Amino acid sequence: MHVLLVEDDTKMAAFVAKALEAEGYALTVLHNGDEALAVMLNTRFDAAVMDIMLHGRDGLSVVKQLRARGNATPVLLCSARGDANERVEGLNAGADDYVVKPFVLDELLARVRALLRRGGERQAPVLTVADLTLDVAARTAQRAGRAIDLTAREFRLLEHLMRSSPRVCSRMLILEKVWDYHFDPGSNIVDVYVRKLREKIDAGGGAKLLHSVRGAGYVMKEEP
Repeated sequence: MHVLLVEDDTKMAAFVAKALEAEGYALTVLHNGDEALAVMLNTRFDAAVMDIMLHGRDGLSVVKQLRARGNATPVLLCSARGDANERVEGLNAGADDYVVKPFVLDELLARVRALLRRGGERQAPVLTVADLTLDVAARTAQRAGRAIDLTAREFRLLEHLMRSSPRVCSRMLILEKVWDYHFDPGSNIVDVYVRKLREKIDAGGGAKLLHSVRGAGYVMKEEP
């Protein structure tokens, strides 16, 4: 799970980040509202923990802009102000939950877990790219009605590529999302698995869907 933390207090950000990473989440930390909006519109996150008072655009404005542009990333807003009016304003802006500072860390983590569960329930159970379909719930894949036998790792790789389509996925991002590596192991493991996956997807013929992008990574899409 990839969580975005947006907090302009660097000490608070470090404290919360340590707890989220201990839970096993891949984490991106930002301190500016304008930067958070730009990154969220171009990168898929499973959930975001966001302070309301930020440098640049405030948290409420970020959430409003996300929802206006169709971005449904679950957002937990945090604020030192706990009055009912601000909580209502945050939820009306499109936030999924609201927590008041100072909060109990265990409560924050429980709320993040709840957001991730709800976000997973909202995700499409069947992903489609051209004539390739992936049923996430049933753990099955088909291309033009032909069943594709995948290992657990191949399934995770294909799911990540299809969820990201038509965006290019870098090797480092694939390592983080599919292998939970936050470093480059210095091997060609991604390339090996992509090659295996491509062979299985294209075994029955038809247009090639899994493409290499020189110097950038891989992308799943149907070429025009």
